[in-house]
Amino acid sequence: MIEQDLPTGFQETYLTLRTRIMDALDAEAVESTSAEELKDLMRDAIDTLVEKDNIQLPVSLRSVFTVQMVNEIKGLGPLQPLIDDPTISDIMVNGPNSVYIEQGGQLTKTNVTFISDIQLQNIARRIAAFAGRRVDEANPLCDARLPDGSRVNIAIPPVALDGTSLSIRKFSNKEIGLEQLVEFGALSQDMARSLAIAARCRLNILISGGTGSGKTTLLNALSNHISESERIVTIEDAAELCLQQPHVVRMETRPAGIENTGAINQRDLVINSLRMRPDRIVIGECRGTEAFEMLQAMNTGHDGSMSTLHANTPRDALARMESMVMMAVPNMPLESIRRNIASAVDLIIQVSRLHDGSRKIMSISEVMGVEGDKITLEEIFHFSILEQPNGEKIIGTFNCAGLLNRSVLSVKARFFGLEELLRKTFKENLEP
Repeated sequence: MIEQDLPTGFQETYLTLRTRIMDALDAEAVESTSAEELKDLMRDAIDTLVEKDNIQLPVSLRSVFTVQMVNEIKGLGPLQPLIDDPTISDIMVNGPNSVYIEQGGQLTKTNVTFISDIQLQNIARRIAAFAGRRVDEANPLCDARLPDGSRVNIAIPPVALDGTSLSIRKFSNKEIGLEQLVEFGALSQDMARSLAIAARCRLNILISGGTGSGKTTLLNALSNHISESERIVTIEDAAELCLQQPHVVRMETRPAGIENTGAINQRDLVINSLRMRPDRIVIGECRGTEAFEMLQAMNTGHDGSMSTLHANTPRDALARMESMVMMAVPNMPLESIRRNIASAVDLIIQVSRLHDGSRKIMSISEVMGVEGDKITLEEIFHFSILEQPNGEKIIGTFNCAGLLNRSVLSVKARFFGLEELLRKTFKENLEP
């Protein structure tokens, strides 16, 4: 790693020491050496070379060089300090000389660089190896995850024109519930209480939003309100859900092997999960033909299932669901598809990342049924922007449009004995 803020003249010194030490290392011995032991070995090697060649290197920089070399061998090289920083949520590498981070909702460029794209590709291959996958010229794209659960997308040349690209969505060990989201300003207290009731009452919930809008965080928060007596099966492309319930079966897709065989997609896993006696099925992200099986599951006794998808509005989310079902069963009439969706999905939560970097629940809508050729939605809550000063925090309010007596949330709350709590939340009388 070459930090651009190293004193002039010491970048070349680091390269020289790095080359000599790396060439002398025994790969097998390093594999069985702990990070702390390796740190001691690196420190001794640097001190020996500095004294032998009479290199002028301050003691403080020797420590920096030691950490950097250990990170290259045992960690993710220049990226390791960013991985270790809990305030960073995303790391984006656009080639060896361009590394950006998201911190507090804002994107900034770092001073982190790589020696070359070869070094960057080696780190990318190491990440893929962590997940039992590979990335090379024949397979230049890869989705993987780090041992701590962070999600990684890798693209190397020739598809990445400006050098190897890494997109790392860091996994937070900190459990974030609905109450924490209220403190962050992502939703109101009434919205949090309503969503907790919806999750507890086994409503089928779809979370819609753009990339980085907080869909998975909200899905994890909702899962905290699932009964511990229920069996949950989670299905993901790259596992990042962190459900707190004791009875959870986690499944992850698998790409094709070297001979282009053995691939297992989300649709395969959804079909298989129906044979595993699940009470709920949670799909990390619905993006293809698995949507049809998910709807079938929701319509055949697996109430309380949840998923996320990419869409800008609740209406767009329904249109995407229609498209995904048509991919699975192209001959199914559109009217039939819409009736399947309307009978399966109870609640659509729309989340967004706003221009000031904040994440908000913009809308909570109930799916009421089909009227004519359209699925009807009834908005329960929505966020209204009042002021949007240039470069400053967005000011807005969460508004409640009210809950219809014929809503599925009212019916389920009554069935689960939560009618009184729901009545207090909405400050209205439910139908007796």
